[in-house]
Amino acid sequence: MSAPALPINEQTNPQRPWVPAVGTSWQIVLNSPLDIDPRHPSVTPDVEVFNIDLFDNSAQTIAALHSLNKKVICYFSAGTFEEWRPDASEFAKSDLGKAMDDWPGEKWLDLRSENVRSIMARRIKLAAEKGCDGIDPDNVDGYSNNNGVGLKKADSIDFIKFLSREARNYGLSIGLKNAGEIIPDVIDVVDFQVNEECVKYNEGETFGAFINAGKAVFHIEYPRGAPGSVSAKSRAKISGAKGTEGFSTLLKTMDLDGWVQFCDGQQFTTKTDSS
Repeated sequence: MSAPALPINEQTNPQRPWVPAVGTSWQIVLNSPLDIDPRHPSVTPDVEVFNIDLFDNSAQTIAALHSLNKKVICYFSAGTFEEWRPDASEFAKSDLGKAMDDWPGEKWLDLRSENVRSIMARRIKLAAEKGCDGIDPDNVDGYSNNNGVGLKKADSIDFIKFLSREARNYGLSIGLKNAGEIIPDVIDVVDFQVNEECVKYNEGETFGAFINAGKAVFHIEYPRGAPGSVSAKSRAKISGAKGTEGFSTLLKTMDLDGWVQFCDGQQFTTKTDSS
């Protein structure tokens, strides 16, 4: 097993970021940390990439995944305040916008705030120190929501470019999460797309721009019947949806636990500390 990542000096010359190829296989587990025995590491399913929570998972877990030849994308919310995060006290009241619908304890952030950007820069540094290969900064589309701080598309575009520069300081890849409206403005500074429910909303062709650029689209749908009872008809509709050719598609539950189903019907459960 590889050694835990050493502290990263952002002034060093970073390596060229990893760009996931079209069709790269993956799994995403965010509601609990992975449970991997560092003495005898193994993980299910046997996919190329794991997208996991930055704060909940240790450098040891990431090193174990690397020992299994997996790439690791580390998730954090870049556009919202989450009251349970260890750095929550660092946000100022003026950084916070309206509460997110259906997500208790979470509020939109003012992406223009220098304080918010400093906090996100520290999160990206933490991702590098833990050994992550890339980052998945969520909730960067406040402009399309009732955010309470007057965010516009231009603010998200500028914020994504800021996050990309920070990621590049450490040689980290960065994804665009959803935010289809700003793809033309940021596709050159991000390395992959993480998309939720583009089939449900008939947006496959929008996100196909990443496929055309040779970059993976990590695609999630939350179908009726998950977990365990998604119909073959539903799977076929999702896998054959217009504009989704080349997407790396998963069927998941909304809480993004260890359960996953692929469009061919195979189901797996990744072991977590709550399994």
